[in-house]
Amino acid sequence: MIRLLLADDEGLIRGALAALLALEPDLTVVGEAADSVTAVEVARRERSDLAILDLEMPPGDGLRAATEIRSRLDIPVVLVTRHARPAVLRRALAAGVAGFVPKTTPAARLAEIIRAVHSGRRYVDPEIAASALTEDECPLTDRELEILAVVRGGAPIAEVAATVHLAPGTVRNYLSAAMAKLGADTRHAAAHHAWQQGWI
Repeated sequence: MIRLLLADDEGLIRGALAALLALEPDLTVVGEAADSVTAVEVARRERSDLAILDLEMPPGDGLRAATEIRSRLDIPVVLVTRHARPAVLRRALAAGVAGFVPKTTPAARLAEIIRAVHSGRRYVDPEIAASALTEDECPLTDRELEILAVVRGGAPIAEVAATVHLAPGTVRNYLSAAMAKLGADTRHAAAHHAWQQGWI
């Protein structure tokens, strides 16, 4: 029996998926979570064999939770997502995520993927993999990405500066450079674009 942690902030989807996976004779959902922080706690408490995490889960995201679960428990993680951005795939694979599937995957197919991942294999949706091979490289520096990640949370310049340990004027310079590279009119538009591309 493969013991599963299932984490998704959408209760209806989480409940439906848990019910469908429970129909499989060798799968059992031993824990559920509605956010990324609880997912880590439940995975540790229930000693699950494999975690299935929604990528777009607050307050962090499924990738952050996956990294923490992998470091604490060393169990395989499958990420499911509605927005399969190729750059996120690369980050997920670098973090040791073993499966990356869209939410449109049928439950029976997901069960097959879970079994394959549990046996030590990796699975990446073919369309996501193809997109990742043709995606443009990120034109932003690591520092610009770091600042845009904070901006995306809605923080004002002073708070961004304090978070990244830079002067407000320096933060504005980095943001201007990032906006110019992305052709964005505002810092929030630049942050949203970077998020859409999976760079942050």
